[in-house]
Amino acid sequence: MSVESFTGGCSCGAVRFRMNARPLFVHGCHCRGCQRQSGSAFAINALVETDRVELLSGAPEAVDLPTPSGAGQRVLRCPACRVAVWSHYLRAGMKLVFVRVGALDEPDRFPPDIHIWTDSKQPWVTLPAGVPAVPGYYDAKEYWPAASLERRQALVSAE
Repeated sequence: MSVESFTGGCSCGAVRFRMNARPLFVHGCHCRGCQRQSGSAFAINALVETDRVELLSGAPEAVDLPTPSGAGQRVLRCPACRVAVWSHYLRAGMKLVFVRVGALDEPDRFPPDIHIWTDSKQPWVTLPAGVPAVPGYYDAKEYWPAASLERRQALVSAE
């Protein structure tokens, strides 16, 4: 059985990685934190199990940032160009990684499955029809496909 994989990295090429699975789910996050961190209107994150992200080269540096929940976020950045390649929201634990879709070599393969924190969305951003959008966060059981929920349950069961 072949494993589907997707490569990515930072702008300068010092950090390269491979995501060895399709994402569980993809967020288009419109919160103020993502706006500030990305320098853009929103961030797109592909949620995947940490053990399915393989570092191919380089050594990303961890930068801890505050979050509104108080739990914090650990962002992994290239030490040379400072581009964020993935992060861990500490409330979700270290078994789940949020890969920056823009850091993938083919980011167009992973459009958002949901738009979150749209209560702080920039008013000039138009969201696509047919893609769920919620004002804050959401209940995964309501939106995630069954296969993704099973993979997430496997993470929780392994604790």
